[in-house]
Amino acid sequence: MSMKASEEHDATTRYLEALRGLAPLIAQHRAAFDRDRYLPDAVFNALADAGLFRLWLPRSLGGPEMSPLGFMRVVEAASALDGSVGWLVGNGGGMSRVGGYLPTRVARDWFANPRAFIVSATSAVGSAEIVDGGYRITGRWPFGSGAPHATYFMGLATVGGNQAPDQPRLCCYFDRAQVTVHDTWYVSGLRGTGSSDFEVCDAFVPTGQVHPFTGHTPTDPGLLYRLPPLSAFAWTVSVVPLGIACGAIGAFLALAGAKSRLGVAGLLRDRELVQAMVGRAETLHSAARALLIEAMTELLAATDAGGEQLIGARARLRTAGAYGAETALRIVDMLAADAGSAAILESGPLERAIRDVQAAAKHVAMNPSIYSVAGRLRLGLDPGTQRF
Repeated sequence: MSMKASEEHDATTRYLEALRGLAPLIAQHRAAFDRDRYLPDAVFNALADAGLFRLWLPRSLGGPEMSPLGFMRVVEAASALDGSVGWLVGNGGGMSRVGGYLPTRVARDWFANPRAFIVSATSAVGSAEIVDGGYRITGRWPFGSGAPHATYFMGLATVGGNQAPDQPRLCCYFDRAQVTVHDTWYVSGLRGTGSSDFEVCDAFVPTGQVHPFTGHTPTDPGLLYRLPPLSAFAWTVSVVPLGIACGAIGAFLALAGAKSRLGVAGLLRDRELVQAMVGRAETLHSAARALLIEAMTELLAATDAGGEQLIGARARLRTAGAYGAETALRIVDMLAADAGSAAILESGPLERAIRDVQAAAKHVAMNPSIYSVAGRLRLGLDPGTQRF
């Protein structure tokens, strides 16, 4: 094992051990996730102090700069514990990659705070006006996951507010003091993520806190920061649903060893149909996960090659994410069907997994429309869009 691979293995092990150690704290505060609709400070701070929101911070800034596959393992484990926890580890840990995009002095200042958390939103576009030394930005963005605890926010904007599909988008980073967070996160699943709207009005953003959404030259030379931005963004959330499904499988296994069904002799685990269902669920999970790994491995190899190879790899990564989400939904539905009434109890993990995986699968990064893009490419057509 090379030194780099050894370091990554050690870092991954540390994060996985940290998550296991945090499991009792998460369980203790879980009722507050649904009630308050964001993580309690005790849970958020413990995750931050364990370094789980810095997974993609460059080594040059003191971060672990985890590979996408190491990142996947950590986010899956967090998602298996709780969907909201996994979603925020994926989002926060993923957004630490801005340390490889921003000027070094800016990134060092921001991440000197060990609890730095950068919220991003790309499903709306604000208006940017060029002024001396930077831009004036006005806009409102939905789905700001982790907004209650954010130190900085990133929203997309276009100069003059032209939101035509081909208009270049700018990533604009705001200090928390510039931002108004609107309490809009009233949802069924992933309730603990606090994914509320945020807004700025005529906020000044210096040039050093703005860069193009695509086509930007990173400030760090690592391969991680050269990945296509839309692909890197999609990866941070696409690995969550299968993590939730893994947690649901574990919850069902515990249930099956302790529960019987009314009118049926023996425990759930003793029934052949249940045994076959578990075997099928495990196989579905392994196959979908293997596809994600294969797609990311291909993307890593294609990133510097560019051209048609990169376009194809980008599309395959997104189809793997969509398929993984669909598979996770299927797995959780299968488990819930055999769990019976235990699947609807709010006190149980299966009910929460059902809600969380449905919410996660609705994210645009896993939208099944990507299958049309992949099909167009296979049929020798242009992809029809560049936003994949």
